[in-house]
Amino acid sequence: MSALDQQFMSHALKLAEKAAAEGEVPVGAVLVKDEKILAEGWNRPIAGHDPSGHAEILALRSAAQVMENYRLLETTLYVTLEPCVMCAGAMIHARIKRLVFGAYDAKTGAAGSVTDIFNLTQLNHRVDVQGGVLAQPCGDLLSTFFKARR
Repeated sequence: MSALDQQFMSHALKLAEKAAAEGEVPVGAVLVKDEKILAEGWNRPIAGHDPSGHAEILALRSAAQVMENYRLLETTLYVTLEPCVMCAGAMIHARIKRLVFGAYDAKTGAAGSVTDIFNLTQLNHRVDVQGGVLAQPCGDLLSTFFKARR
């Protein structure tokens, strides 16, 4: 795990805390190109009345507007929780180069925990995946959030 990966994941964690403060599941995402933040997002499906309002989707949408292109080539997406199938599919369609995530998701994780969308040989794009970056603080934030809700 590089210092740069830790830096950007720490930023994603701050965004996840924003989501928690808004009553949303605490997930944050940062899209990076050339070692600079291009876009960011945090979970907002409740506030946005949008089932696709996941942190990753919001970051991808924002980046596509900034780049004026739906293809987000040569980018890295940092997200505090292993992506779901929807988000994994969007990353493949956007052609991101690399995914770095924090906590693994044993219930809906699509980067190896439940299924592995990124290793389907039938798909026409490969994303380099690294999981477990700052996994402990990412997982702790989620655990604390859900304990408080029970």
